Amino acid sequence: MAQEFDVVIERDSEGTFVATVPALRGCHTQAKSLDGLMKRVKEAIALCLEVEGTPPKSLDFVGVQRVRVA
Repeated sequence: MAQEFDVVIERDSEGTFVATVPALRGCHTQAKSLDGLMKRVKEAIALCLEVEGTPPKSLDFVGVQRVRVA
């Protein structure tokens, strides 16, 4: 059965894309291109599910907000 996961994508100061899957603790990967990142994040999710099993029921994704702290 197919599952869907929200993925947070960021880009570091060197231009590398970093993907994090909030529903799966410790599930993240990186790549130089978005196409490469999408391939790698699918592999990372599959590995995380293999190790951790079925994730707990996730929350509905609402959005991302940038917060500045002085």
